[in-house]
Amino acid sequence: MLSIGAVLAFLRDDFPEVTISKIRFLEAEGLVEPQRTPSGYRKFSSADLERLAYVLRMQRDHYLPLRVIREHLDAIERGEAPPALPGPDSRPGPLEEADRELVAVPAGGGVRLGRAELLAAAEAGEGELAEWESYGLIAPGPNGGYDGEALQVARLVGELGRFGLEPRHLRAMKAAADREVALVEQVVAPLRRHRNPQTRAHAEATARELATLSVRLHAAMVQAGLRARP
Repeated sequence: MLSIGAVLAFLRDDFPEVTISKIRFLEAEGLVEPQRTPSGYRKFSSADLERLAYVLRMQRDHYLPLRVIREHLDAIERGEAPPALPGPDSRPGPLEEADRELVAVPAGGGVRLGRAELLAAAEAGEGELAEWESYGLIAPGPNGGYDGEALQVARLVGELGRFGLEPRHLRAMKAAADREVALVEQVVAPLRRHRNPQTRAHAEATARELATLSVRLHAAMVQAGLRARP
């Protein structure tokens, strides 16, 4: 039986980016279930270590979401062959990634997270979140909590950070997003001021549709630009 520190040491040979927070996150998502000592310390078996390595490998090499990886692990536990893996060149392009992100959180953002919950879900530290907030990349809502969109932003900013892109590099993206918001507001503001409740509801649907089109246009332009590169 291994402590979480020992598991981290084993995994880092193949996955240098893994952290204790990542292991705890995978446990919270039900991908691994270590035993607990009477005092509450985690103890991982060799099977737990193999499961963690499998999850990290599927994420790194095949870009599989955790939901699909869980299906793979369930199939393996039943003695069945896991679903076929996508090829190394089949990762979705920017446009497909944008579509996936857009449907990840329902309209209205039903998720409500406290600060600690956001940090755990985004696998981020307090210092990271404070820096993101200082650059205006993320902000709590009026009630002090964070919604689903804020969680998406935190996760994406964290992913970009793994490639060396710091919050100061992302200010241009935030400025561009603010300009797009202003454009959408120009279209829907007259509808929102209307006395008819149905017209005001139509304004919200229109804003959502315009935001979706704006994001997809940006992704399509990025994809076209990358393909134009020699």
